[in-house]
Amino acid sequence: MIVQQGSAMAETRTTFPHPVSVIETLWLILADGARLAAKVWLPESALQGAPVPVLLEYLPYRLRDGTRTRDQGLHMYVAGHGYACVRLDIRGTGDSDGIITDEYSVQEQLDGVEAIALLAVMPWCDGQVSMIGISWGGFNGLQIAARQPPALRSVITVGSTDDRYATDIHWIGGCLSKDNFDWSSTMFAGNDLPPDPQVVGDRWREMWQARLEANRPWILDWLQHQRRDAYWKQGSVCEDFSAVKVPVYAVSGWADNYSEAVPRLLAGLSGPRLGLVGPWAHSFPHDVTVEPAIGWLQEVVRWLDHWMKGVDTGMMDGPMYRVWMQDSLPPQTCYAARPGRWVAEDIWPSPRIQAQRLALGAGGVLGGSGQGEARICSPLWVGLGAGEVGRYGGDADWPGDQREDDGGSLVFTGAPLAERVEILGAARLHLRFSSDRPQALVAVRLNDVAPDGRVARVALGVLNLTHRDSHEHATALEPGRVYDAVVDLDDIAHAFPPGHRMAVSLSTTYFPIAWPSPELAMLTVHLGDSALELPVRPPRAEDAALPAFGPAEEAPQTPSIAHEVPQAPRRQVTRDLLSGRMQVDFPRWTYAKTMPDIGQTQSSVGICRHLVVDGDPTSAEMTTDYLVEMAFPGVTIRHHSRGRMSCTAMHFRIEMQLEAHEDGKLVFARHWDEEIARDMV
Repeated sequence: MIVQQGSAMAETRTTFPHPVSVIETLWLILADGARLAAKVWLPESALQGAPVPVLLEYLPYRLRDGTRTRDQGLHMYVAGHGYACVRLDIRGTGDSDGIITDEYSVQEQLDGVEAIALLAVMPWCDGQVSMIGISWGGFNGLQIAARQPPALRSVITVGSTDDRYATDIHWIGGCLSKDNFDWSSTMFAGNDLPPDPQVVGDRWREMWQARLEANRPWILDWLQHQRRDAYWKQGSVCEDFSAVKVPVYAVSGWADNYSEAVPRLLAGLSGPRLGLVGPWAHSFPHDVTVEPAIGWLQEVVRWLDHWMKGVDTGMMDGPMYRVWMQDSLPPQTCYAARPGRWVAEDIWPSPRIQAQRLALGAGGVLGGSGQGEARICSPLWVGLGAGEVGRYGGDADWPGDQREDDGGSLVFTGAPLAERVEILGAARLHLRFSSDRPQALVAVRLNDVAPDGRVARVALGVLNLTHRDSHEHATALEPGRVYDAVVDLDDIAHAFPPGHRMAVSLSTTYFPIAWPSPELAMLTVHLGDSALELPVRPPRAEDAALPAFGPAEEAPQTPSIAHEVPQAPRRQVTRDLLSGRMQVDFPRWTYAKTMPDIGQTQSSVGICRHLVVDGDPTSAEMTTDYLVEMAFPGVTIRHHSRGRMSCTAMHFRIEMQLEAHEDGKLVFARHWDEEIARDMV
């Protein structure tokens, strides 16, 4: 039976080929004695002597309560089709023993390898394991695959990356990303939460105290590595694609921060692989905030049946790379749907993609002729309306009309198009330039200009120009000297309609997406020698015959009751016209819910605020504030942390405060105030 839900939700399937049993807590005991907590969904027949393959998801986000209200929709569905699904807490998180010290650590990967070996010999497992995950779980699926555990058969990675420096929340083109400190504060607010006393018993206070004492703002470590050094190479499978031997199904969305990793994985891996990119934000394709959703869990079952049961599902018969070609839309700060159609390429890189060169010409003409120079020194308000880096689909996450930012940018606009032009891939700007300062950045926007003048951003690229030759070996700019650089923009599939015009906008600031250079720099762009390289995709007749995806489905979720959060933070941009002070607010993880099946109520209120004063790049700062409360039966705990990141021309400064309460009583407090030298950022 299928019960229809709202238009943006998956249908809930309540019957499956295999009845499912749930093991609420299974302990995996590692060789060093540490216990990792797992939850298992598996066919009842597997408990009766008919072992099945395992699908593993491995995350730090607290399976007991953090992801409880989304896990079952996926895992019960797949279990109902003949698999044992395991959701595992990383060491030091949720109900698992130990301490977590960083993301994607070697310890995490080795624990994952050991966990796979333990799962493979469970009496209900047939010896085969695959991994699935979105974001963190997508990262470590690839990282563990590179360690080649014998029982691992395949990886399904969603919203993840092959390159921790180039495509994550830390750095964007060698510039400090707005999400770096933001994400550090988010993890800081979760890393010291206690395990559930109902699961671990009387040890919970001891485990909580150990986590509180070990909790540290990870930004302090991340800022020690401002270039692409060994720290970021660890866990970046692009360093040795050949280490990943198992089949990989890589998935993302054009509105996600990680979409460009999918074509890189397709190009770099040599084993069986498929790529899928839809219009989605940071979400599974069956559970989206940006339509159209698809029957992706059916695709997951087809993939697993092919690689773990030897069933000819036709999963590998189609093209390697399938994407949603997005139609042009007027600029909006939030999209509930993106019109378009599915298209595909048999291999990637595709020899069908045609590189079109459009020079930055005299008079601001894209595709024009003429030499000469054009200069730009952007105000710090360029980028205030840029939206998020990686979007979740709500809270005004998209960039609005680009005309305001264009007012502080160097703009090159093409002629009205005589016919529809579709692009697929990453545009590149070949830039010949000089700077009047030793440090500078450039932000490049590819825009779609409608006949009525509205301007929508199609793709973005940012480059720290001291990284023009290498993210590993930065070198200062010699003022007045002419250099060449290549700025890679986001991968995208976009259709420019007839009558619309393409435009390229260059700015020397893009706050808060990228932290500003220590000084406002003037760039001189050499016209004619600078050009946009556009990945034009010719029509493909076979697109019309692509098989349709089924309707989005999932299993029933575990029960929860949502509560209103009074005075929740709001997404907003404010400017003081007298002082020049500008502020951008992003709400973070604000919710309140009761989970009646485990007797727990949980609430969280968070905000990330970006501040800058026009004309002064050293005034840039970020503040975060997180308040988390967890009411277990008989005890209530509270985490409150506040953070501030600021700078001078020479240093970054990190301030952090932590307070933890049990039943209203302060039980722990700590404060950090540290400076870290800027390394040409």
